[in-house]
Amino acid sequence: MTWRDLMCGDARPDHVGRELTLSGWTDTRRDHGGLVFVDLRDHTGVTQLVVNPERSPTAAETAKEIRNEFVLRARGELVARDPATVNAAMPTGEVELHVDELEIVSRSTPLPFQLDEEGVDETLRLRYRWLDMRTRRMQANLRLSHAVISSIRRTMDGLGFVDVWTPSMTRGTPEGARDFVVPVRLQPGRFFALAQSPQIFKQLCMIGGLDRYYQIATCWRDEDLRADRQFEFRQLDLEMAFVEREDVLDVLEEVVVDAFSALGRAAPPRPFPRLTYADALARYGTDKPDLRYGLEIQDATEVTRGSGFGVFRGAETVRFLTAPRAFSRTELERLEEVAREWGAKGLAYLVYDGDEVRSPIAKFLSEKELTAFRAEPGSTVLFAAGDEATVARVLGGLRIHLGRELELASDDDLFHWVVDFPLFEIDDDSGNWTFLHHPFTAPIAGHEERVAGDPGNALSQHYDLIWNGWELGSGSIRIHRAEVQQDVFRTMGMTDEEARAKFAFLLDALAMGAPPHGGFAMGIERFVALMAGEPNIRQVIAFPKVSSGSDPLTGAPAPVPDEQLRELGIRLVDEPPRQPH
Repeated sequence: MTWRDLMCGDARPDHVGRELTLSGWTDTRRDHGGLVFVDLRDHTGVTQLVVNPERSPTAAETAKEIRNEFVLRARGELVARDPATVNAAMPTGEVELHVDELEIVSRSTPLPFQLDEEGVDETLRLRYRWLDMRTRRMQANLRLSHAVISSIRRTMDGLGFVDVWTPSMTRGTPEGARDFVVPVRLQPGRFFALAQSPQIFKQLCMIGGLDRYYQIATCWRDEDLRADRQFEFRQLDLEMAFVEREDVLDVLEEVVVDAFSALGRAAPPRPFPRLTYADALARYGTDKPDLRYGLEIQDATEVTRGSGFGVFRGAETVRFLTAPRAFSRTELERLEEVAREWGAKGLAYLVYDGDEVRSPIAKFLSEKELTAFRAEPGSTVLFAAGDEATVARVLGGLRIHLGRELELASDDDLFHWVVDFPLFEIDDDSGNWTFLHHPFTAPIAGHEERVAGDPGNALSQHYDLIWNGWELGSGSIRIHRAEVQQDVFRTMGMTDEEARAKFAFLLDALAMGAPPHGGFAMGIERFVALMAGEPNIRQVIAFPKVSSGSDPLTGAPAPVPDEQLRELGIRLVDEPPRQPH
């Protein structure tokens, strides 16, 4: 038996006169007093079936039973539509299949929602994900994901990288998020951690002489879910030996450009611009700025020394940005709320409304200050004062808010690199030094001595790839000398004994001829979501979790039977309430 001679979206006038078999789902059914019209759908599109009782009484009887999402097999003659009934909006709109044989292959129960229905609750869609996956949106997104990953593999293979599988169950390593842990039945009380990344394994591949490694790796992180995060995710993971930073960046740029080309889109120009971490914070208030609009932050610390406005005079840092709009009092109150959400105590401003300057602080400012802050009529200057980190955060948050509210972003796809990050930061809980990204990142040349002696001023060879304000991924040149790695552990407050207990295998490997090496990890779902124009990565994942961390489809996570817990050597101290099945 033939199921298909053509896909439903492929029927064209060239096929007119042919006997064809089509199979698919019922998209719509319309009964016109004897004649029944059925739009038959598969992932390629729709072909209209015409069931005429005069042509096939048997098919006409079958057509009476058809409902939406029934699976059908239809055989008949492809016929050119009457010019008056041509549907120019459909690729198959010039033809229709006049049915001789019609079979209901599979029936459908009443649907919880219609595929083209707007406003359906996301949890309901995910509960019936197999239905949601039939929509044009999900079909397009999942196939786009496939095209992107295929392009990535072609690029990596062409550049001489070797696809190496690394373990998912490993020992927990400091990667910046909580581990998911797996109990081991054969060793009660001991646990594997699901890998947050293949970081150490790919470094060992370089020490093992593999030279160029890559993997579309599945990773796990126990962190709060949001629009760009899931518990489990995929990343393009790569590592290269005998390289410097620019070699790694060049590979990633080629990956991105090739992916755009594979989708028939205009590729971003290379090389992507470079922006230092310090410059990004000073100019944009964030280490992942969206460069599709201006609103650059400007420094006013020096010009406000001795200012008549006390908030400016006593502040460590004073900065401002100029918005291309003269805001009303109500709008300014809303902006102050936004600023407070980012940590500000208030919001100072100068509104240039025609020739008038509206501001409660203008009378305290000197002519020198007013000259430095002068803006075009129809603009508003917004200030933040305080410590440098707070000022950057407040103005960075205001910049993002204004860019969105005033619709300032261009339609361009703007990629850039952020480089020269700090190596360490202070841990808020312990007050000790900790890594900014991970403890295997090398300091920049000449900063090795600062690791132990001046960690707050040690810069790293870390780099982030940013696309329109989204961080696509991170990488670095790694530490390849055991003594430097040991210094990093010591600065983090780890004793030599603790370091060996956790990382003896890595320290031993670094001591046995480790080449200079570096790599990168790019979030696949994040990249695909941006390619698809989706605001949430759940829309490009076949079976995602919702923000609570649950899976509406399967009901996971679920309780484990007591006997299984006993077998694993686990006892629940505070047992959660059992959920109804």
